[in-house]
Amino acid sequence: MSKDPPAGPSAVTEDYLKAIVAIEERDGAPTGVTELARRLGLSVSAVSGMIRRLDEAGLVLHRRYGRFVLTPEGRRAALGVIRRHRLIEAYLVSELGFGWDDVHEEAEVLEHVVSERLLEAMAERLGHPSHDPHGDPIPDADGTLPVEQTRPLSSLAAGSTGRLVRVLDAPGDLLRWLTAEGVALGDTIRVVGWDPSGTLAVRLSGPDRELRLGPDVAPLLRVVPPVDRGDEPAGHGRRGDRGPVGSPGPAVRR
Repeated sequence: MSKDPPAGPSAVTEDYLKAIVAIEERDGAPTGVTELARRLGLSVSAVSGMIRRLDEAGLVLHRRYGRFVLTPEGRRAALGVIRRHRLIEAYLVSELGFGWDDVHEEAEVLEHVVSERLLEAMAERLGHPSHDPHGDPIPDADGTLPVEQTRPLSSLAAGSTGRLVRVLDAPGDLLRWLTAEGVALGDTIRVVGWDPSGTLAVRLSGPDRELRLGPDVAPLLRVVPPVDRGDEPAGHGRRGDRGPVGSPGPAVRR
């Protein structure tokens, strides 16, 4: 009689590990308890207690001044759940017709229960996409997460242009607003400049028009130097075609 495979990390543990990687992706540096608590919507004391347990389990390693990093084992577990989450999002958009603004919550549930067999069948069906619908890179099956040199739109000088390749950590209302405005991954965006209120004015390619982005929105739009459409890297297709992206709330102004 065969034995059941050993249990993996709990859903709560996976949520913590995934959140740690997400903050690292956003900030480019190790995170701390306060940032993690803010992201998870939990108290600092609750997060501190969980980090101690993850440390004891060999999944995180404390650094000085309250910072911590994932151990190799912790990073493997984190990238596993991130792969599941992003592949599920890609499948829901590509195969089931979901909008990119309403797949996150579904993936949050399914990522903890989908089997590896089903996940790999989904990846095969999609042609092993390299990115999810928001432009987030999907870790390979071996746990490798591609390192991509993108930069926040807000970091560009006035007159500079960038090609939109990722909308980082975006809430659904931001994605819906972008969709309504016809903004898509791959669009070329030119920075006009900041106004005294902290709003960033940009101009879009295609129908040439101006949009205004609040200071908490512009950093979420990640860009690379513009290229001709014919020069799009092969890895950004199937291994996932990346179609229209979708809107902000009050922080985005027209």
